[in-house]
Amino acid sequence: MIEPYALEDGKLVPREEGDAVLVYIAPDEGEKRELAEKWRVDPYDLASALDPDELGRVEFSGDRATIIVKQPRNYNSQDQLLFTVASIGLFVDKERLIVVTPEPLEIFDEKMVRRVDSPQDALLKVLYASVAHFLGHLKVINMISEALEKRINASMGNKYLLDMFTLEKSLVYFVNGIGSNQMVLEKMRSSAARLELSGHHVEILEDILIENQQCAKQADIYSNILTGLMDARGSVVNNNLSMLMKKLTVISVVFMPMNVLAGMGGMSEFSSWTKDMPPYVTYPLFLASMCLVGYLTYLVIHKWDAGAQEFEVPRGRRKSGRR
Repeated sequence: MIEPYALEDGKLVPREEGDAVLVYIAPDEGEKRELAEKWRVDPYDLASALDPDELGRVEFSGDRATIIVKQPRNYNSQDQLLFTVASIGLFVDKERLIVVTPEPLEIFDEKMVRRVDSPQDALLKVLYASVAHFLGHLKVINMISEALEKRINASMGNKYLLDMFTLEKSLVYFVNGIGSNQMVLEKMRSSAARLELSGHHVEILEDILIENQQCAKQADIYSNILTGLMDARGSVVNNNLSMLMKKLTVISVVFMPMNVLAGMGGMSEFSSWTKDMPPYVTYPLFLASMCLVGYLTYLVIHKWDAGAQEFEVPRGRRKSGRR
């Protein structure tokens, strides 16, 4: 699919006949031939733009610059909390900017570059949109991580822990992608003259560099937090399971004396022992005695458990002002 744009009054306007900015979204074979034959895009660079594993780079060929940057993929429910990155190809010269992307992206919504009078302005707009897209995904990952952490604290299974591992893997992709973009931006700054970037463009590029550095630090912090606390979260799950087993053991111990009493000689023996008393008296008394034995057993276990958890805090000596 092709989305053509024209430059009118400092804005990008969708026009069927526009050719100042051309956005190719998941190009088919016919569109790939058009890129190669009409717009002189190298097939190798075109394949790199659609390869999610391609590293970012900046290359020059004649009057055209080829820039490969990383961009987060749009998330859908089938990804199961796995956030990945994709490559975007930017082919810019004096007359036009050609953008090749594997999926639809809102790349011209950012307001940092408000006025677009040249393909270079559109290029900076795309670069800043990539950084903003990474920041938005990092916020979502952080929110999901906090929600999963609360569920892990009360969980006894591995589902939420595996989801946390998936988020950790996503952050590895993000850290690598943002770092790759950082190298691209730095090379663009050093090659500003070849890219025909004016002083105003260089100032915007510096701002994008700062935003990308902050984004990289934020992604690195989130990744370190998830990695460092993963063992602790696994211990929380094991501890929750141990507490459940402890409660079940207490219940079984409480009912054990009651089972012993109920099984003494069978109910026929109990009837023979109490044949001189009416059943409506003996059986309620027997039931009450079993409940009393179970309650006393619970009190003994509870007191023993509380005594095992107590510890004496050493008291410090009070300092007196008298000598």
